[in-house]
Amino acid sequence: MKILTASDIHADKNAVKKLANKAAREKADLVILAGDLTYFDMDWKGMIGPFLEKKKQVLFVPGNHDSLGTAAVLVKKYDIKNLQDYSVIIDDVGFFGCGGANIGLNFTDEDDFFETLYRGFRYIKNAKKKVMVTHLHPSGSMVEKKGGFEGSEAIRKAIETFKPDVHIFGHIHETEGLEEKIDNTVSICTGKKGKIVEV
Repeated sequence: MKILTASDIHADKNAVKKLANKAAREKADLVILAGDLTYFDMDWKGMIGPFLEKKKQVLFVPGNHDSLGTAAVLVKKYDIKNLQDYSVIIDDVGFFGCGGANIGLNFTDEDDFFETLYRGFRYIKNAKKKVMVTHLHPSGSMVEKKGGFEGSEAIRKAIETFKPDVHIFGHIHETEGLEEKIDNTVSICTGKKGKIVEV
C-alpha cells in the first residue's frame, strides 16, 4: 500500500493542492494527515476537498492547533475518519491513532494518549500490518533531540507495547522527513511537503 503522509499544513490551501496533485501523481492508495490542518482552529475549508477531488481516501488525527469540534466538522462534512475516534482496516493494514499534543487547543495528557492508542489498537490488532498515527513525537526520539521539544512517554510506550510496523507523526516542522527505527517500528516525521510511505 502506498500512502501519502502530511502534517502541519496550517490552512495553507496551496500546499494542500500540491499534496493532492502529488497523491495523484504518485498513485497513492491513501492519504494520512497527522494534524495541524488549521492555524489555531481557523480556516479549515479547503484542507480536505482537494484530496477527495482526486478520489483519495483520507484518514487524519487532529493536531494541537485543531480543536475536537473542528475535527468533528471535518468528519461530518467530508465523511472521513478521525483515527482518534475510529480505527480502520484497509486491505489488511490496520490504522489507529491519537491526535493532540502537550500544548495548544487540543491538549492531550499522557494517560489519554496511551488509553486512546490502546483502545484503537484493540480493533486492528489482528491486521497483517499496523500503522499508528499521532501528531506528537515519542520521547527519546531523534526528533525530540534535534527539534528541542519534549515528546510523549505514552507514545513511546505505545510503540514498544503495540509494535506497529510504521508510526507517522508531525508537529516539529524543522525535522520533517526524519526517519528512525524504534525497536522494529519505522517512526516517520512528516510535514507540509508530504512523504510517500509504503506499507
